[in-house]
This record gives sequence, C-alpha cells and structure tokens, in this order.
Amino acid sequence: MGRGDKKTKKGKISAASYGKKRSHKKRKPAPVVKKDDAQKG
Repeated sequence: MGRGDKKTKKGKISAASYGKKRSHKKRKPAPVVKKDDAQKG
C-alpha cells in the first residue's frame, strides 16, 4: 500500500495513470455567449 500499489491513489499518481480511484476532473462546458450580447459591446 504505497507508491508501488497501482490500486491506490498514491500509486496511480506515481504511475501517471487514471481510473476509479483517480479520475479526471470534469471539465465545465464553455459558457454559451448569445450573438446579440457579443455584438453590442
């Protein structure tokens, strides 16, 4: 249970891999800009 253990978060970080224990942060979708608001400025 440490850096060599691929099933733990610390092991995933050292192995540079992802999975259930170390998932990627969900990206927020880009804010939708209305055409009317963008052209007024």
